Amino acid sequence: MEILEPLTKVVLTLATLLTIVILTIYTERRISAFVQNRIGPNRVGPKGLLQAIADVVKLVMKEDIVPRNANKRIHDLAPVISIGVAMSTFAVIPIGGSIEIFGRNVRLLMADVNIGILYILALTSMGVYGITLAGWSSNNKYSLLGGMRSSAQLISYELSMGVSIIGVLLVAGSLGLDDIVQGQAKTLFAGIPAWNIFVQPVAFVTFFVAAFAETNRLPFDLPEAEPELVGGYHTEYSGLKFGLFMLSEYVNMIVASAVIVTLFIGGYAFPWAEEFGLSGNVLALAQFGTFAVKVALVMLFIILIRWTLPRFRYDQLMNLGWKVMLPIALANLVVTASVLAIIKWWN
Repeated sequence: MEILEPLTKVVLTLATLLTIVILTIYTERRISAFVQNRIGPNRVGPKGLLQAIADVVKLVMKEDIVPRNANKRIHDLAPVISIGVAMSTFAVIPIGGSIEIFGRNVRLLMADVNIGILYILALTSMGVYGITLAGWSSNNKYSLLGGMRSSAQLISYELSMGVSIIGVLLVAGSLGLDDIVQGQAKTLFAGIPAWNIFVQPVAFVTFFVAAFAETNRLPFDLPEAEPELVGGYHTEYSGLKFGLFMLSEYVNMIVASAVIVTLFIGGYAFPWAEEFGLSGNVLALAQFGTFAVKVALVMLFIILIRWTLPRFRYDQLMNLGWKVMLPIALANLVVTASVLAIIKWWN
């Protein structure tokens, strides 16, 4: 009986992520069609709603082609690493408070750990192994260049991302994601919520930009870069394994949006819960709805950016990471620590 609750959470989370991925792919195609003045998917199902499902069926039925001189074991393992890391990251993100089911108090969180942010940083750092191994094992120069770019990109932006998070941790006084959300449930003045997007705006911008590079989305999708690297690290992938890489990209986008919401936009905290007198399961559902709407809005913004901005050159990417974002993140950390030290001394 003790294993039933975590097992149910895992199954529901995986099913929800896969459903959101299908909806996100459809939404992105619709938005890209609108931006480029095209029709978009309109053949499979009403308004093209089943197009993403048809694509999944097509990828599953396609032949799995492996280059003759490729390292087959690593070639097969790389997409599994990417999707496994992407889905595992969601385990520590709180999507609500707690809900009562059959007299049992159930947290809307898969794994309640007090170092959730360290868990996320550790797993996102591991995600690059899937891309790097895919590039190396394919025995293709374009794939290898894509994998090497991904590694260099990780080194550049992981530093800025980690330093920007430290400011949030100093304000919250905890490494637990739930504690960070609870710290943002307060108000600053004039009813403005104490979200870290207002308290730590520089950290928010730095983290948001780094998240684009972390998820290999435009304008920072240099590991793929079709005009110069054919398909980058997944040039030699087809069928289901290519589908796993595509799935991991969208799951990473969902996870990145959820982390941004949790760290900077109040998480699941419902701003006016006390005024409305919400409590119990109603409050939990309101918190879940609040979290879902915030994540959807962030994902919408990420999609719009992809179809609005051109791709950066590789040297521009490196310059931005090392010469602009890292100094800004360090300066923000120094200012935050100084202000908090002065407040503590004053009190």
